[in-house]
Amino acid sequence: MHSFLIRGGNRLKGKIEISGSKNSALPILAACLLAEGKTTLKGVPRLSDLDSMAKLIGELGCHVYRHEPTEHTADLPALNGDLDIEVQDERQIEARYDIVKTMRASICVLGPLLAKRGRAVVSIPGGCAIGDRPVDLHVRGLEKLGATFRTENGNMIGEVKGRLKGCRMYLGGAQGPTVLGTINVLCAAALAEGETVLVGAACEPEVVDCAEMLNKMGAKIRGHGTPEIRIEGVDKLVGCEHRIIPDRIECGTFIIAAAITRGELELKNCNLDHLIAVQDRLDEVGVKIRRQNGTIFVSASERIRPAEMTTQPFPGFPTDLQAQLMALLCLGDGMSVITERIFPDRFLHVGELNRMG
Repeated sequence: MHSFLIRGGNRLKGKIEISGSKNSALPILAACLLAEGKTTLKGVPRLSDLDSMAKLIGELGCHVYRHEPTEHTADLPALNGDLDIEVQDERQIEARYDIVKTMRASICVLGPLLAKRGRAVVSIPGGCAIGDRPVDLHVRGLEKLGATFRTENGNMIGEVKGRLKGCRMYLGGAQGPTVLGTINVLCAAALAEGETVLVGAACEPEVVDCAEMLNKMGAKIRGHGTPEIRIEGVDKLVGCEHRIIPDRIECGTFIIAAAITRGELELKNCNLDHLIAVQDRLDEVGVKIRRQNGTIFVSASERIRPAEMTTQPFPGFPTDLQAQLMALLCLGDGMSVITERIFPDRFLHVGELNRMG
């Protein structure tokens, strides 16, 4: 599909079940490379990025099986499904370019491969230099655990002699904490020798979700969800059963869509604690959100009030909902101010909103 035709003017009203989090499921699939035996992941969303990650870990020796849903709604496939993942061959160590180029989260196989197999080859889309690329924080953290890296023919090659060694390190970057970098180093440290302390770690729910799964596998991780995470390395991890957290960005998008159309929505499989800053801003502009028995009810019948918002790492307002909030505030009375601190160039939608008046 190359375009969407949208006929507006209607209030959104109804019930929606939120999908599992894509941003959580992607690194968690990569983390399954660490475990012996079968891991079952529940609530994995059906998305092309997840298909690509499943293909990647399949090429790295995992058997991946997606359970077919037993029930369908309105002749549509289920949004979420269960995956069984089991490592059957540990000889493969290369993440090929044709998969890596489609999905930046493919870098998350780097830490698990180094920790479990001692070597990793991951393609670098766009050239050979690590330098200031987003992978820099991943590499720096893994180097502090004892890995060495070089680039060759457009590939990043990582190696470790013996076992990774735990240490105390700072993981922050110029734009703040790194979510995927925190998860990558966290996975590697789970099988490292001794204790690793990550200072300046990302606090996002996706980091917490991965740490919770690793603990089910037998890891010893504490402090996840705070800027300082402590990992006591263990000798091995074993498969487990784990449910992926709800997608907070999808949930926030539907909440804002209801507000834009002055609609009423009932959202299931949500966690408002993951949207605390979003709820705060929406409450200020006049959107009513209430929680009851695990379900979120959204309504917005009054005129939208202006507000100021700055994107920040969790628990602040997420950059992935900045454009949606801006669209909502275009309908408000008075002047609103939005400041982007995570991705300064993330304003391409401004021109399109201006074209709409």
